[in-house]
Amino acid sequence: MSANTFGKLFSITTFGESHGKAIGVIVDGCPAGLKIDIDFIQHEMDRRKPGQSAITTQRSEDDTVQILSGVYEGFSLGTPIALAISNKDSKPEDYDHLKHAFRPSHADYTWQQKFGHRDHRGGGRSSARETAARVAAGAIAKLLLQHYGITVSAFVSQVSNIKTDKLYSELNLAETEANIVRCPDAATANKMIKAIQDARANGDTLGGIVCCVAQGVPAGLGEPVFDKLQAELAKAMLSINAVKGFEYGSGFAAATMKGSDHNDVFVNQSKNISTITNYSGGIQGGISNGMDVYFNVAFKPVATIMLPQQSVDDSGNEIILENKGRHDPCVVPRAVPIVEAMAALVLADMLLRNRLSKL
Repeated sequence: MSANTFGKLFSITTFGESHGKAIGVIVDGCPAGLKIDIDFIQHEMDRRKPGQSAITTQRSEDDTVQILSGVYEGFSLGTPIALAISNKDSKPEDYDHLKHAFRPSHADYTWQQKFGHRDHRGGGRSSARETAARVAAGAIAKLLLQHYGITVSAFVSQVSNIKTDKLYSELNLAETEANIVRCPDAATANKMIKAIQDARANGDTLGGIVCCVAQGVPAGLGEPVFDKLQAELAKAMLSINAVKGFEYGSGFAAATMKGSDHNDVFVNQSKNISTITNYSGGIQGGISNGMDVYFNVAFKPVATIMLPQQSVDDSGNEIILENKGRHDPCVVPRAVPIVEAMAALVLADMLLRNRLSKL
């Protein structure tokens, strides 16, 4: 078996392959009476879909979402919500040369070893195409969070070695969608775009970092031992294709600081307890403390490059692999809504679980 379900009370189960007939998701645990805004869901899908700009894959999918169940007269019924997205521009023949080949740094070899039978067409279920289903489900989670005044926003903070020197609190996150790389620092964004264009022209790829912040998160979300809020967020982010690292709050920089500098001092302002600093990233003891929850997600360079590479086939023969098809030269611009979706799913689940913590 393979694990295709995420979440406990607010859970999702995704299905489908990159070049199959469709992909989709079942959302279970969404409370009844939530207004399901299909235009908002489609807007989120449009932010992730392929072919949206000159620096993304040119696969052309409209990623139109069809709601099959769980919604009536625009509101959730409290029953499973099924959403489907058709694959309209699949080109499985582009991957015929990969039927027996193992691509470097892809899941081909490991899936073959685990299952003994794999879909080689664009990676099958290991393809990032699967994340479209997560974004659809995440949009519903976002609608639930909005009901409680919680927002989740992400942006590209770094591409290769080009990064903004501004903190999220110093940026206008409303400008994230103002450019195709999704960096709200316009001058830095232009440099990022050029670097991605240059990498594509050279047949190569780049990695980067997505920063995400959740605001309006009440104190009390998360569990104190195994299901710490940061642990659930880390699991969610590390389940996204190409993710290599996760840090929240001060992250790895905390290792260089003294406790006297790193501690977040509590203050009481008009009967509202908060902290002067937020090195904790809004989480202490695995539980949200009411401050902004923020974290960084590192993505590796896309593994599919348009340069000859040495590899082996499924018989162990050495081969020279030359990739074809349509691929992103840098995944981070399209990863922004995926990161937001997975964060929203974690917070929605924790929000519902928190209802059971006390009378």
